[in-house]
Amino acid sequence: MELIKPGTNFDFIRFRWIALGISWVLIAIGIFSLIIRGGPNYGIDFSGGIMLHLRFPQPQSLNDIRHALDSVNLSDATIQDFGSGGTEFLVRLPVTSSETKGITDTVTQALQQQFGKDHFEVLRVELVGPRVGSELRQRALLAVMFSTVLMAAYIWFRFEFRFGIGAAVALVHDVLVAIGALSVFNYEIDLTVVAALLTVVGFSVHDTVIVCDRIRENMRKGRRESIGNIINRSINETLSRTVLTTGTAILVVLSLFILGGNVIRGFAFTLLVGFIIGTYSSIYIASPIVLWMERAPARR
Repeated sequence: MELIKPGTNFDFIRFRWIALGISWVLIAIGIFSLIIRGGPNYGIDFSGGIMLHLRFPQPQSLNDIRHALDSVNLSDATIQDFGSGGTEFLVRLPVTSSETKGITDTVTQALQQQFGKDHFEVLRVELVGPRVGSELRQRALLAVMFSTVLMAAYIWFRFEFRFGIGAAVALVHDVLVAIGALSVFNYEIDLTVVAALLTVVGFSVHDTVIVCDRIRENMRKGRRESIGNIINRSINETLSRTVLTTGTAILVVLSLFILGGNVIRGFAFTLLVGFIIGTYSSIYIASPIVLWMERAPARR
């Protein structure tokens, strides 16, 4: 019944340069997507403004909704299909002044004139001021940065300096790839996505701790063995635990992504990408950095 039999000896270290190239390609694609889109696609939590969630009994076109808003001088509105066959839409309006109370009524009246009073439904309305959105964006960025630094400091204190460096680089790698994936697939970055990024940081460092602990244990047992063989053997010895832990977590998140609905799809997508890339970075980012820092003094 074991997925991975004891005594396996996959040569992970052999493909570290190929994995490094794949990581650089993924990060480059994410950065290119951010440049093309003009930065991250911030949600209402971070950008500030008013967001209305509309639902129609019959599929409608974006042009019809746009025409209704243009008639009341709301041409700066952003309209997004919410992925329900053209029946649900998100309408975002930037906040330009403190007078925001009447905007919702204005949008509702314009839609009534275009589609009729009983031919649409406002499911929810969210309002965030621009100052609050800016503060939330700064705090979210600091939360991700501080969590990454503190996790790396813990690995450094718990093991050695080189393990801390490897963990820090792996965590930064995971966050960059996750944000790049959000940009490529045009998901919004809101507070739920930030919570998912923090979860990814914790999950990734947990897997890195397991691998680093086994590397340190095997270094004590085989002092005459090369560091490359020790790292490779340690990864193989923890491979079964990694596959089972990550596999079960991915199954849950995948179910949440498919069945959870559009409201939490960005959250589930971030976790799905983060869990996969976090396991990958523990093997092909953190461990090769430990190997490189071990061999660097010898080369000098």
